[in-house]
Amino acid sequence: MTTIAVTGASGFCGSHVAATAAARGAEVLCVGRRPGPVGRHLPWDAAREVPDLADADLVVHCAAAVGDPVPGSHAEAAMAAVNVDGTARLLGAAAGRPVVWVSSASVYAPGPGRSRITEDHPVRGQLNAYGRTKAAGEALALAAGAVVLRPRAVYGPGDPHLVPRLVSRVRGGLLLLPGPSVRLSLTAVENLTEACLAAGDWPPGAYNIADPVPYDRDQAVGAVLRAHGVRARIHHIPPKVARTAADTARLLARLRPGTEPFLTRYAVDQLANSVVLDVSKAESQGWTGGRSLADHTAAALSVPERVRGAGR
Repeated sequence: MTTIAVTGASGFCGSHVAATAAARGAEVLCVGRRPGPVGRHLPWDAAREVPDLADADLVVHCAAAVGDPVPGSHAEAAMAAVNVDGTARLLGAAAGRPVVWVSSASVYAPGPGRSRITEDHPVRGQLNAYGRTKAAGEALALAAGAVVLRPRAVYGPGDPHLVPRLVSRVRGGLLLLPGPSVRLSLTAVENLTEACLAAGDWPPGAYNIADPVPYDRDQAVGAVLRAHGVRARIHHIPPKVARTAADTARLLARLRPGTEPFLTRYAVDQLANSVVLDVSKAESQGWTGGRSLADHTAAALSVPERVRGAGR
């Protein structure tokens, strides 16, 4: 029986990987501060400790500090302690075992020219601490011979970030988005899970992971809001205005230590510019993304309205 160590197994992506691995007959070690949904818990504080991976045949590293903190803040330093220093400790503990390291498309250079991103796209100039620390962490992983997966905007059952954040931005039945609609890649958590469990046998290197086809931004946002019982009109504002608002939000957040800006230049960049991942490299290894946003919205619509609306 294969033993798979899943870091961050109590989190969104890690819990899906752990549960799917166990359902397929693997012994699962849930490595992190809290127990995962299945398997045996191995306590680990990624910011301070070296994990015990002695019993693992494969390591899937999903643990990460996420967010969009103010530059130079304590939260940014804490993020580096997990995403960079924690990676170094993990790779040392893996001691030659195959490692699948879950990164992010946030590592790619921002701006226009991302209508078809391959893994050779420049990794530089990240607009927030998350992108910078993931880029630094994945550089360590790649140097150690790991497989690095780069999903974009992961969504699905249990999502604590993407959809809740989107819903929270609706005010008075209106959602403001920067610029006209663009084409965007999204990644169903089920598609990322399949890649995580298959990639242990892939050649070392970076691989984009996303749904089979990109989405029209406004159509996707509207479908998600409707599926979660939120009625809203989308209104476009000039990207320049959005960037100015983001700068103001950052200044206000500096006055309240410990808080994140309600809008950042990173968020504007991700929404105002087309970001489409080329996943042919992963597909060449036999992986296919079988799940789509339509599957997610259909499942959400099947949930009673009182449940869907509970968090609004």
